Amino acid sequence: MTTTFPQPTISSPTSKQLTPSRPAAIATTLSFLTYGFIFLWFALAGNPIFAATTSDLASIAFSSFEEVSATSPNTCEKTVRWNYDPPYSLRDEHGKITGFYIDLVQEVLTKMNCKAKFVELPWARALAELEAGRLDILPGTLQTAERHRFAEFSEPINHSPNVLFMKKTAISKFNVKHLNDILSMNFRLGIQVNVAYGAEFDKLMKKPAFLKKLTPLYQRNSGWKMANIDRIDGLIADEATGLMELKALGLEQIIVKTTISLSSGPSLVAFSKQSISKDFVQQFNQQLQTLIRNRDFERIRERHIPCAISQQTLGCK
Repeated sequence: MTTTFPQPTISSPTSKQLTPSRPAAIATTLSFLTYGFIFLWFALAGNPIFAATTSDLASIAFSSFEEVSATSPNTCEKTVRWNYDPPYSLRDEHGKITGFYIDLVQEVLTKMNCKAKFVELPWARALAELEAGRLDILPGTLQTAERHRFAEFSEPINHSPNVLFMKKTAISKFNVKHLNDILSMNFRLGIQVNVAYGAEFDKLMKKPAFLKKLTPLYQRNSGWKMANIDRIDGLIADEATGLMELKALGLEQIIVKTTISLSSGPSLVAFSKQSISKDFVQQFNQQLQTLIRNRDFERIRERHIPCAISQQTLGCK
């Protein structure tokens, strides 16, 4: 079945380049006004040569003034992906888009005198939009060789490993100690489309026998429901996200975290190479490090993830 996602309305990054600089626009307007008033003075003095052109030039001068007044100065606005993925991004009870990644990126952009324009996208679509340059910023991603082809990356912003979750009855049925154990089992594993789960998972993906065990998911929320009715036997998810989603669904006593961890790398912010400069990424990293040093990072994280933070890993202690 082909799933079609709505095309987000995203302003073209190149449109900003076409806006004239404010000093140049002011200078042009002043020139028009100056010449307009000179011609107006001659006309009032009764000079017939200039009288015929006075109204035309005055019209040009004032219309230019109105055009510049209506054009706002160059502003920094970056499109940022969000989707329902608590505690990292969500819409709260008041309709506000929030979450750890959302608040963190917004805080950094504010310090850079930039504004965030949030675009709701599923993960696979967000990667495609980032590659095409129609999405500027994608928070909460692992760095891979494939993604580095079209994205720049920030310094680490979080450490929450991807782990295997299983229904308690499935744990009793399958003796899984390592992920590759499922190769010899009749095991159905739920994974999200285009999500990176680490080096071990990438190696297994090269084995045809492993591919037959996979059930692709576009939304992780549907995976929990499938696990609950025994349509899949396990699901890989971010540790913090999985625990919070299961609690929200009332399934935390039915589906539990196993000891099998698949990724140890930190989460980063990805920037489209098509629309974001390396200098911008460097400035972002500088502001991010400032937030970490002055404990604002800790304040933002613990507002959404209720655990004491480790300053070394930027994850839970």
